[in-house]
Amino acid sequence: MINYNQAKRILKKAKIKIGDEEVPIKDSLNRIVSKDVLSPSNHPLGDNAAFDGFAINSNDTKFINKKNPKYFKIIGSIAAGNKPLKKKIKKFEAIEIMTGGIVFKPFNTIIPIEKINFYPNKKIPKSIIIDHKINRFNHVRFKGADFKKKQLIIKKGTVIQPNHILALKTLGVKKIKVKKKLNILFFSTGNEVSNSDKIQIWKVRNSNSHYIKSLDCNFLFNFKNGGILKDNQQKLFKSKINKMLKSKIDIILTSGAVSAGKFDYIPSVVKKFKTSHYFKGVMIRPGKPILFAKINQKVIFGLPGNPISSAACFRFFVYPFIRNILNLKQEKPIKAILKNNFEKKKFFTRFIKSKLNTTNNGKLEVELLPGQESFRINSFVKSNVWAVLTPGQSKFKKGQIIDCFLPNFPNKILD
Repeated sequence: MINYNQAKRILKKAKIKIGDEEVPIKDSLNRIVSKDVLSPSNHPLGDNAAFDGFAINSNDTKFINKKNPKYFKIIGSIAAGNKPLKKKIKKFEAIEIMTGGIVFKPFNTIIPIEKINFYPNKKIPKSIIIDHKINRFNHVRFKGADFKKKQLIIKKGTVIQPNHILALKTLGVKKIKVKKKLNILFFSTGNEVSNSDKIQIWKVRNSNSHYIKSLDCNFLFNFKNGGILKDNQQKLFKSKINKMLKSKIDIILTSGAVSAGKFDYIPSVVKKFKTSHYFKGVMIRPGKPILFAKINQKVIFGLPGNPISSAACFRFFVYPFIRNILNLKQEKPIKAILKNNFEKKKFFTRFIKSKLNTTNNGKLEVELLPGQESFRINSFVKSNVWAVLTPGQSKFKKGQIIDCFLPNFPNKILD
């Protein structure tokens, strides 16, 4: 049996190739950028007003003071979306301008509407009165001040979020190149597993497939349910692997039948293929009997059948593998202060159903919940993070800093 760090090293070396595809921006949410995205245009496209007011040429105010005010004739109005006026602008002329309106030469500064003195009055404005020097470029948003043409918008390896889509649409990007989504084929195993709502006491409901399917958008994969493999269906499972090797499926996930029982046939079937980067059994809890194997450019994960073991193994084995082959950076843990003592086997890694909270003084604190057995889902419902207790230490004390991971989402906040 290997430890968790050894297992992670094997997963990292077992990388499979995933291609790229081009998608419209509207379909890019949660996809991974596979090529740097550059701005096709400046933003803003042209100099424009940051305030409602009047545009003037600041050079016309050089010699203006309270003793020598000037009247600037109002020659028109420019709203956001209007074309600039095509006329020769004379000295001491002003144009009304709205926020977003284009500032065109020789106008080069904006006086906010709140600071305007009208002549003869506000109701019948013909001119504005200026009695002091005005600096150029006041309240002007410059062409390319936010993004210049060909400037980097999004780096390769970024997961597209709604704020990226806003930027891409604003800048006129129509399509981007992203990594193709992984295709996962999932099998539940065991005569006890049932898809029925009403079951006998010797049956269990097929919840693992539904849980992992619910993660497909958050963890960047396409999910296909392969159904339930019964206790005597070794040949069927072998044929499913053969079909996978010729298909677009990248990963087979199984749930159950990986331990050492009479009907735990997943390992023996997998070993009939030419595998590499194989392991079975890791010093973790929950999920100790987990299996992994690479067959050509496909991989198989044999997850334990208990719901919590299956969930933990997906989070800490399958998802890191997905991140690696999609060229994402290693996920960063959330650091939190341990709220209660806990004891475990020294050389095991423990994934603990836990509750993360913020203290009154703004610190993150994590409580390790009671009910850590792999069959207990009550504590999983109450949890909002997995706390990870590392090997090499058996006693964890209140006040210690430990790593935490969100169970149903990547730790995106720290990407």
